[in-house]
Amino acid sequence: MALGRISEIAANDGGDLNNVSLDGMREPHREPPLETGVHGYDVEKTERIGRKMSRVGAPKIIGVADSDEDSVKSVARQKELEATNSIQYRTCSWQKTAALLFSEYICLAIMSFPYSYSVLGLVPGLIVTVVVAASVLYTSLIVWEFCKRHPEIRDICDLGQALYYGWRWAWYATAVMFLLNNTFVQGLHVLIGAKYLNTMTNGSMCTVGFTAIMAVISWVCSLPRTFNTLSKLGTVSAIFTFVSVLLAAVFAGIEDHPKGYNTGGSKGTLVGEPTVLVFAASGTTFVAGMTAFLNICYTFIGQITLPSFIAEMKDPEDFPKALWAITIAEIIVFSLVGAIVYVYTGTQYNTAPAFGSLGNELYLKVSFSFMVPTLIFLGVLYASISARFVFFRIFEGSRHKREHTVLGWSAWAGILAITWLVAFLVAETIPFFTDLLSLMSSLFDSFFGFIFWGTAYFRMRRTEYGPRWITSRGIRSIAGFILNVVIILTGFFMLTAGTYVSLISSQFLTIYLKTLHQATCQGIIDNYKAGIVGGVFNCKSTAL
Repeated sequence: MALGRISEIAANDGGDLNNVSLDGMREPHREPPLETGVHGYDVEKTERIGRKMSRVGAPKIIGVADSDEDSVKSVARQKELEATNSIQYRTCSWQKTAALLFSEYICLAIMSFPYSYSVLGLVPGLIVTVVVAASVLYTSLIVWEFCKRHPEIRDICDLGQALYYGWRWAWYATAVMFLLNNTFVQGLHVLIGAKYLNTMTNGSMCTVGFTAIMAVISWVCSLPRTFNTLSKLGTVSAIFTFVSVLLAAVFAGIEDHPKGYNTGGSKGTLVGEPTVLVFAASGTTFVAGMTAFLNICYTFIGQITLPSFIAEMKDPEDFPKALWAITIAEIIVFSLVGAIVYVYTGTQYNTAPAFGSLGNELYLKVSFSFMVPTLIFLGVLYASISARFVFFRIFEGSRHKREHTVLGWSAWAGILAITWLVAFLVAETIPFFTDLLSLMSSLFDSFFGFIFWGTAYFRMRRTEYGPRWITSRGIRSIAGFILNVVIILTGFFMLTAGTYVSLISSQFLTIYLKTLHQATCQGIIDNYKAGIVGGVFNCKSTAL
């Protein structure tokens, strides 16, 4: 209702929302100098070192009131205003932020790397791992720089609006992708949680029941309101995940043979000693190679959460410390675990996740069990980010956001419940692992992993160096321009070719798209007929 009133007043004022406050009162036009923060707060005073961090604009952020108490603020001012609140948000040190990053990145998706290496070949797979890690580090630093220029940003949706000239459609478009992405992540972890319970109990209950149990457990674990609290759970999750993948690699090396050894399998391919390909096999299809590439990208790309993390840091200047720590750990853990498990399970015996390649059932259950905290926590983290996105918009400026109130906690719990209900439906509608990873990567990571940050680089550099910014610093400017053009083109390639590949290889299309051309969907239909995946709301066991 308030937004409708603002639009009405703005329409009468030439469409300029800069003259309008959220209480419907017309105010004098305020355009802060480029080198300062917004509405009198000097962002530069919060910077300790480095060049001047000019804003790329002064957009109105949806849900942020334009008043003395709730206006766009510097980091120092934000901390000052919430100092007496019962619930304080800017409380994360860089170590706690690192714990959140570790819990986000050191996750179950690591166990899809042996599959990706089996398709791409070991050497190209390792090269892709390092290149993707480096690109994510670079673009994450761009995210950090942009957030420093705009300390009012609370999440990726605010950033999307600021990035695209304050246009409201950019906020809404980003919000749709943001919520869908987070819901898919939640659904994925509910699905894999059910797979774990099926594996441990040998399918003693209907899979739908296991999925519901995981959703309820995850909802309870999502209830903490701040990242400061969640970081403690994140630390535990990251440690258990590291132990899990380490055990899987060790067990793969010490067991006599991988699962299915010399049994032939349904297609007669499970024969002989494990085969390790240094390079991709001749005849590897574009669909197979792109799917393997997307699996690696999905594991690394997580910039969608970074603005939310930075928004709750005590000192955002320290964010690169957390970023470098996680990047170094990622390259080491992902490469070693992926390579070791692949070498011992081979091209013909590996599965995704790779726990299913372990021939010894005890080894499988022990290593998979250590993954349980991450199966729960990573979904919890994304649920919390989605819930705070909705919660902050509803209760911005009210005591329910900053104090412990019955209404505040009831709304928080209710919003979380809705996200987990939707995640449950997603998990039961799309009951498979690898193709879901690929579909997520192509649809969302193209923007949140690449396109946004190339655009952010262009906008920041033009603001700093003017219309001739491409050549203003010589080779450095030209190289930066070329690199970020490549980053944007990579994003569009993932969006187009990646989505095509994911749709072609995704089994769930047989349910929704049976009217498509037979040649396009025959492989999908064959997967369902072969019983490779279960149906919608199916009780069939999904045990590894």
